[in-house]
Amino acid sequence: MNKVVRTPLTTTLVTALLFASQAVLAQETSREDKHYIGLMATTFNHRTIGETTKETAWGTGGTLVVGGHITDLFHAELRAGGGFKGAEVPDSDLTLTVDYFASWYMGLHYPITDYANLYGQFGFSYIHGEAEITNPAADRNKPFLDLEGEFPDSGFSVSWIAGLDFEVMDDTYLVFEGGKLFKDTGSDVNTFQFSGGLRYEF
Repeated sequence: MNKVVRTPLTTTLVTALLFASQAVLAQETSREDKHYIGLMATTFNHRTIGETTKETAWGTGGTLVVGGHITDLFHAELRAGGGFKGAEVPDSDLTLTVDYFASWYMGLHYPITDYANLYGQFGFSYIHGEAEITNPAADRNKPFLDLEGEFPDSGFSVSWIAGLDFEVMDDTYLVFEGGKLFKDTGSDVNTFQFSGGLRYEF
């Protein structure tokens, strides 16, 4: 008789303790209403360059990120960045440079472990850059003459990013991500961004 009474009582107590500990853990790891700042090294991958050649070239830059967690799963952020080294297009005298860009994103992040998160975000970017051809008279540069001058022709574009972060210290995350920065509707050049760096939440 006592055994029958104790078993449901023990089960109820264990269940209550488990729920209580999960609630405390959720409170400790909650990211809602937190803000964050990040600094990342970025590479720009320009694709489909030229009317017929469809070349690919790589440039480098940096990105500053400032954002906040709206809930435990959703976030919004602003980004600003620019290029350090222009992308030299193979078999030509064309260099594509991203002088600066600014982006706004809304995103969703999902914890896959206690210390790692997957995230994806969608938004819009403004980009200002330059396409320079040092020897426009050369035959090898003919497929790229339409690009010379301000680049891209269309400064505003849809952008998206997918990434992974790891908490390496309290509130400090190592970040790896990639996505599309812009598509130039004038020249059909697609530019992707790949970044890695640190983000601090507070």
